[in-house]
Amino acid sequence: MTRKKRPVTLSPMPAGAGSGGAKDASHEKGTREAAGDQVPALIAPIPGFEPSPKASAKAGLHPHAALDRALQASMAQMTGGLSSHAMLDAWTDWMMRLARAPGRQMELAEQARTNALELAQYAMAKALGLPQDKPFAPGPYDPRWSHPGWDRAPFALWQQGFLAVQDWWRAATAPLPGLQRPNARRIGFMMRQLLDTVSPSNFPPSNPEILAQIAATGGRNLIEGAAHAIDDARHILAREHRPVPEAFAIGKVLACTPGTVVYRNDLMELIQYSPTTASVRPEPVLIVPAWIMKYYILDLSPENSLIRWLVDQGYTVFCISWRNPTEAEAHWSLEDYRKDGILQALAVINAIVPGARVHANGYCLGGTLLAIAAATMARDGDDRLASVTLMAAQVDFAEAGELLLFLDDSQVSFLEDMMWARGFLDRPQISGAFAAIRSEDLIWSRATRRYFLGEADLPTDMTVWVNDTTRMPARMHSQYLRGVFLENRITAGRFAVEGRVIALKDIAAPIFVVATETDHIAPWRSVYKTALFTDCDLTVVLTKGGHNGGILSPPDHPDRHYRIGHRPAGAHYIDPDAWLARHPPQPGSWWPEWRTWLDGLSGMPDAPPGSGAPGKMLPILDTAPGRYVLEP
Repeated sequence: MTRKKRPVTLSPMPAGAGSGGAKDASHEKGTREAAGDQVPALIAPIPGFEPSPKASAKAGLHPHAALDRALQASMAQMTGGLSSHAMLDAWTDWMMRLARAPGRQMELAEQARTNALELAQYAMAKALGLPQDKPFAPGPYDPRWSHPGWDRAPFALWQQGFLAVQDWWRAATAPLPGLQRPNARRIGFMMRQLLDTVSPSNFPPSNPEILAQIAATGGRNLIEGAAHAIDDARHILAREHRPVPEAFAIGKVLACTPGTVVYRNDLMELIQYSPTTASVRPEPVLIVPAWIMKYYILDLSPENSLIRWLVDQGYTVFCISWRNPTEAEAHWSLEDYRKDGILQALAVINAIVPGARVHANGYCLGGTLLAIAAATMARDGDDRLASVTLMAAQVDFAEAGELLLFLDDSQVSFLEDMMWARGFLDRPQISGAFAAIRSEDLIWSRATRRYFLGEADLPTDMTVWVNDTTRMPARMHSQYLRGVFLENRITAGRFAVEGRVIALKDIAAPIFVVATETDHIAPWRSVYKTALFTDCDLTVVLTKGGHNGGILSPPDHPDRHYRIGHRPAGAHYIDPDAWLARHPPQPGSWWPEWRTWLDGLSGMPDAPPGSGAPGKMLPILDTAPGRYVLEP
């Protein structure tokens, strides 16, 4: 197939972009039209959506519409962005269905009796000193009961009583005929959150680990914990963003792979990493990270850096570093991220490495956007992509896991009103939603350690990155939540780019999909559905770990395993459970498998290209990690 030649178009750099001038000057000029009015919409615009009350008035909306949205925005601030209507709707649906189901009521009464008898039998055995297995076990991600004191009376009885109630509510919120499945899951989620507030692990008198620590320190742990609580409250009330600890300084300890910023616009910086081998593969690699967090999750400390490892394998690596938006960028759209992000990065790479096809790698939301861009390029006959790698990235959101608990029309409208007032979705709403899914570990267990055991949060490269959160521009996030997540338009054949629908089946470039076993953000079966909506040559890897830890899997990391399977182009679909049964786990890291796959799609190594292309208006602007990653 003859590669279609496309002209290289480089958007103008903002004034002062390469001179280290004032921050405001560097953002004066962008690559988009003001307010996004002349940028083609990626999906249908949200009716009445404008970034601010003033803009709503200019748009000619009903004069009282702003009052409604202002009220909703105020309520959203008080509830942390959670819609009370969505919660009430779920409770009403569940209670009405249960009230009309006497058989289920009898079943739950029997479940309560069974749990009570098992608990009484365990208590009697404990009192008589007889061996007896605990009838109720905590969940796989619940570390609150790991202390040996929970095996002794009376703590064991309190623990088992709590878990028995949890078990009953799990049965009570199971699907009912006629009950909307999302409502059943939402009720179960809310009850878990409510029960967790009264867990015996939360209170010093009923937690043996806290009591042991009080005895060991003379109560000093409670004083230190109170100091931690006051410090956290101060930061929350002041909405302060904690700075990165000096021991993990960005550019020195983290994100320290040598490289240069070769392009900057008001949306992103493009980093080109310096080669560490005498020769490199002719096909460069472009990494598209998620904009929900900063890019250096893929360039943490040197021993955990995927980027550094890939450079050492003889590849020229480019990475996008997204800018953290403010209220002024409320108009940024998904189309802006596609055109001024991915396509602009490809244009720059084509100027630096003329004629080379590119291995594109997208992580999380960056992978979803890359899939959109790749399908659009395939539709338009643009074959500059040598391959596509999607890491923990979903293209279909029908089975997107517990994040669906936070999304319906009511909830999205509520978030839109909140973003309408501020211009962006702020850090607490984003991080809070992710933490609530694993509240046992990420909220309650941490609170016990920090406030009652007096333990300080010991930073690691991963936790530093997790706390270095970003914001989401209002227009883009609204389009993503409605068009991509809620309405699932990509795989429904209703996602239009520049006025024409795209299809993932058009992608001819080989695809490498990485899913992680315990991912609570992009569940692996949802990630696997890329196989259902593509016909190209496809390799799927399922690796041990979660959304972040599974991706960061250096070859020397102990206790790792993965499964790998290959589907030739045009082969029949295999469902995820059948795929799992056919592909046994293999010890080690998936990274070498990816390198072998890339090598098979690449040419023979040659001399590395230079940094930037000064003769093509692409001078070196900064050293890596650039300017945007340092902005709070």
